Amino acid sequence: MTSLRLRHYWLLLILVLMMSACGKKNVKEVPPCRCEPSITEPSKPVPEPSTPTPETKPEAPGSKIPEYGLLKPADWRDIETWKQDNLSAGWSAWITSCSTLKNKPEWQPACQAASTLSTPDNSQIIDYFTRYFNVYSTSTIAGSNSGLITGYYEPILKGSRTKSAQYAFPLYAQPKDLITVDLGSLFPELKYKRVRGKLDGNRLVPYLTRAEIETDIPPLAGSELVWVDDAIDAFFLQIQGSGLIQLDTGEQMHVGYADQNGHAYNSIGKVLIQRGELTASQASMQGIKDWGRKNVGKLRELLNTNPSYVFFRELPANLPGPLGALGVPLTAERSVAIDPKYIPLGAPIYLSTTYPNSSKPLQRLMVAQDTGGAIKDGVRADFYWGSGNYAGKMAGAMKQSGTIWVLLPKEFKLPSP
Repeated sequence: MTSLRLRHYWLLLILVLMMSACGKKNVKEVPPCRCEPSITEPSKPVPEPSTPTPETKPEAPGSKIPEYGLLKPADWRDIETWKQDNLSAGWSAWITSCSTLKNKPEWQPACQAASTLSTPDNSQIIDYFTRYFNVYSTSTIAGSNSGLITGYYEPILKGSRTKSAQYAFPLYAQPKDLITVDLGSLFPELKYKRVRGKLDGNRLVPYLTRAEIETDIPPLAGSELVWVDDAIDAFFLQIQGSGLIQLDTGEQMHVGYADQNGHAYNSIGKVLIQRGELTASQASMQGIKDWGRKNVGKLRELLNTNPSYVFFRELPANLPGPLGALGVPLTAERSVAIDPKYIPLGAPIYLSTTYPNSSKPLQRLMVAQDTGGAIKDGVRADFYWGSGNYAGKMAGAMKQSGTIWVLLPKEFKLPSP
């Protein structure tokens, strides 16, 4: 680095650390996607960083690993079980990915070839992938072939475009004073990193926390997108990041992630466990909702222990599913969220895991169409179950071990080791 660039680099890192009051991680890195898939997943405490110097620069785990640096060439025989899958369902999701990937040179030949196959059967799909793709195994930063697989879904809420006694809880649009700084646009080495805040004079300061937003005199009045009838459903909608609102007019309104306040997610399930209010086995999404409806007087204080807050935007009414980070609608039980540093966004993957709370194999051709702030590592995925109660039940219970293989076009060049 030049001395000027080095100085700017450290100034920017100091800015990031100054924003540590907003949290050590952003709940969302690439919109739109849901926030935190695992309600009770424990997080390791992160020590407070000191001001960095060139000699003592702090480094996050995996920071030295290059983009896609955990992928290793594998053999198609490693995923022999994919022949038992209904690959046509995964094929539909892959074609959806191609609507965006076809504009990238390394993906163009594969997507062009896919467009010539209208309704391929399993053998044709296998022939297509083995002809145009290579298969890669991936590992965690720690070197394991197995990692955590969680689930998420699209909730359905009741709401109205106007406030009333029944519909009293707002979902906010992105506030005009929220500033998001994409650090990767300034320094490539900080790709996927963002800080959020607001201006106080010429200073960037932390944005409002949940407790500061959810007050009796709301500071974001006038930014309401829609009103819903249940505070805890609104909270879990922020965790999922997108949903359907069944309006009092009979219409359905699709809402999706717009931005986030920059504060770190804190699991309210973990808080309830620590307080002795619920056991670990009770602290599922449904268990937390049941607790909230039995303890209405304590609910606001509990929710405010999570300072993170998500803002929404209205999506087109004719979408077949919520939009993922790739910008295409997700496909139920065929789309996953991944860490885009280690798995290319849009890529087909073969996932080998088990059903929630079960040893029954769940082995499918999936497509990496989404991301999330909690999805960090080379073998880490969030399985999109769809919308409604069944999907919510499956997503809330899913916390399985799994293995991932990644399919990449033969034109895709990985970084040199």
